[in-house]
Amino acid sequence: MDSFLLRLRREAEEAAAATVTQTSGGGGGGGGGDDVTSSGEGGEGGAKSKMDQLADKALEELKKLPIWADILIVAGALLILSCCFYCLCKRCCRKRKKKEGKKGLKGAVDLKSVQLLGNSYKEKVQPDLDELPVNMEDNEDAESTKSEVKLGKLQFSLDYDFQKGELSVTVIQAADLPGMDMSGTSDPYVKVYLAPDKKKKYETKVHRKTLNPVFNETFTFKAPYAEIGSKTLTFAVYDFDRFSKHDMIGLVLVPLNSIDLGRVLEEWRDLASPDLESEKENKLGDICFSLRYVPTAGKLTVVILEAKNLKKMDVGGLSDPYVKIGLYQGNKRLKKKKTTIKKCTLNPYFNESFTFEVPFEQIQKVTLIITCVDYDRIGTSEPIGRVVLGCNSTGTELRHWSDMLANPRRPIAQWHTLQEVPEKN
Repeated sequence: MDSFLLRLRREAEEAAAATVTQTSGGGGGGGGGDDVTSSGEGGEGGAKSKMDQLADKALEELKKLPIWADILIVAGALLILSCCFYCLCKRCCRKRKKKEGKKGLKGAVDLKSVQLLGNSYKEKVQPDLDELPVNMEDNEDAESTKSEVKLGKLQFSLDYDFQKGELSVTVIQAADLPGMDMSGTSDPYVKVYLAPDKKKKYETKVHRKTLNPVFNETFTFKAPYAEIGSKTLTFAVYDFDRFSKHDMIGLVLVPLNSIDLGRVLEEWRDLASPDLESEKENKLGDICFSLRYVPTAGKLTVVILEAKNLKKMDVGGLSDPYVKIGLYQGNKRLKKKKTTIKKCTLNPYFNESFTFEVPFEQIQKVTLIITCVDYDRIGTSEPIGRVVLGCNSTGTELRHWSDMLANPRRPIAQWHTLQEVPEKN
């Protein structure tokens, strides 16, 4: 190769020298301005002849090369051309896919949007693990204690008259209640009743704009000594609101079988969270079911698995439960389905699946109501309790719904506590 390049260089120099000689000769034959023009034309011709000579020399040298070298050169050129063609095709395909993605199909659903939707609702209920502070587990008890202290505390006294079978309850005062109003204060009052029957409820007077109300009100309950051990004295502290539902601040539960009725009891107790205590107090039962949503197909699958500790609805102390599933949009019922009836049991096992067609555009607007009902051959069947799920739900219901949206195509099972069914007006 070195000898080949030297040879090319030598021939190029000779060709250049010859061109210069021809140009100078042509210039001597003319005169004036014509000489300039002719010399310029001669220069152009010389340059062209120089390129032609170089091209001819290169072709001659290529002809001298062996056949295998020519094949390698041709193969390399074809390889380079094919790579360029492949890159161009790939670039065009990418542009076409981007355009199609922007246009989109009417029935197409982006799974990333489904997961983002689910995570947005999930953040309302529980934070990501990365957002939790360090040593969260170590400080869990301390944090829960702080949250309970923030609810305030209540002072009360109890006095039981064995001869009359009467329990005198005095609500003395409350302290350090949280501010429930915009002004940072509350309008507290206390409801007092014996659970689980709740036949008689008493209420104290409402104390305006205070976090440390003094009540000093006494109430008397008829409670024979043979029955009083099964009762739980409940103090429910509420914030009064004239134009909306009264908010419960907290609860104090006093199981009467855990105290000495032979003496007068007077003490302070911290208010507990109303959500946790209402779950303990709930006697309607629990139900377990799974939710699965496939956004591309627009299908919502509900599998009713089982229920436990249902409320006794029949005279014999049992129930004949079945489950109704209703899909609603606003106040309009879109579809309803129900399971088979399980006779004489408070812990029924169903394992029955139901599918509803819910397009992705409507999944944020629908509400799923799952109601446990006691079947009655004579008369109307009575609802035991229900669970309401959807994007407008709260607590465990919202968590279950958001987990379903955040995990498309995957069934998510969870236990729920049955809530009271509101009476129809």
